[in-house]
Amino acid sequence: MAEFEGRAAIVTGAGSGIGAATARKLAAGGARVVVADIRAEAAEAVAAEISAQGGTAVGVASDIAELAQAEALVQRALDEFGRLDLAVNNAGITGEYASIVDSDPDAWRRVIEVNLLGTYYALRSQLPPMIAQGSGAIVNIGSITSVNGQAMTSGYNSSKHGIAGLTKTAALEVAEAGVRVNAVAPGYVRTPLLDHLDEEAWGPIAASHPLGRVAAPEEIADVVVFLLSDGASFVTGSIQLADGGFSAR
Repeated sequence: MAEFEGRAAIVTGAGSGIGAATARKLAAGGARVVVADIRAEAAEAVAAEISAQGGTAVGVASDIAELAQAEALVQRALDEFGRLDLAVNNAGITGEYASIVDSDPDAWRRVIEVNLLGTYYALRSQLPPMIAQGSGAIVNIGSITSVNGQAMTSGYNSSKHGIAGLTKTAALEVAEAGVRVNAVAPGYVRTPLLDHLDEEAWGPIAASHPLGRVAAPEEIADVVVFLLSDGASFVTGSIQLADGGFSAR
């Protein structure tokens, strides 16, 4: 029997990158997946790919910065599959590259709204059905900036630190209900989120990781899928680094 047979999952930001790789791996493991992304066509394309490979998935357009849409996404999973067992809160934005003094307050606020409030809205919506059924597992996607400082990205850094705290709080609140909540803190990953970087910029970034390279989305997805699996049944409230040694320096 496949690892996730009979389970239903939501993956946000699943139209590309880490989210798409995670949705594919969950579906390959037997999960029925709601593939969510702010871009409807991207979500539908990944869902169609999964279906073509024999999996079960539906693509849904969803803006995680809106509570009503987070709630609607959970309801869609319940309507489609009758339950919600797994969730990966991956959607996010990087925001501007500027010092605190020079930053745009509106841009700063937007990063918090999408990354931190969006994760809060997701958890607030996902946890009730899991608590009611007495089981479930959630992984929030943080960053090396969840545990390290980084100049010129105060909005992003603050949002990802917030996700770490939110993850630990949620884990404590729902442990007795049989629900686990963890986070993954990736190093730099080759995803569309960083498409603005040219090839010259990638050299120093790769060198900043002791492994000497950046990650592929599938490598991070493997860690996420493990944390959702029964193999991680005694793991909750953790911020799992997947950063090529970046934080060990």
